[in-house]
Amino acid sequence: MTERKPPGMSTQDWVELQIRQAQERGEFDNLAGEGKPIPKLAEPHDPDWWVKDFMRREKIEADVLLPPSVQLRKEKAQVAEKVATMRTETEVRDYLADLNERIRIQIRDATGVVIPVGFVEVEPVVERWLEDHPPAAPRDRADHGDRPVRRRRSVWQRLFT
Repeated sequence: MTERKPPGMSTQDWVELQIRQAQERGEFDNLAGEGKPIPKLAEPHDPDWWVKDFMRREKIEADVLLPPSVQLRKEKAQVAEKVATMRTETEVRDYLADLNERIRIQIRDATGVVIPVGFVEVEPVVERWLEDHPPAAPRDRADHGDRPVRRRRSVWQRLFT
């Protein structure tokens, strides 16, 4: 802890004395950032700097700030990629029904920015998915007569199929 300022000494002289003594003790040697410019000092002032810094630090995507209609248009443009990762036709149809319902809700809501978003046609997307994901080959029934071969599915398979 520093000492009290002696009476009769100006504050500026007292501060200079404290700095000089700290330099002599080597307290300013090898500090982090020594000799480097102060970050963002040369950049022009941005009134939203704190929002951008928060989003970068918390890894928040900028898409969440877009109006809902723009978000839906972006999602609609990425339907093919999203559907390609799905495992069952039911899952594809459920996703498309949910997307169309969210589009319907956005169309009814006339507040904010109005950007036209059309519905996704379900059948062409499902047909494309079926072309890319052929049905599984039938199981061999020769070993067990007319009975189908039943393999025990794991817990994960039962949960996600």
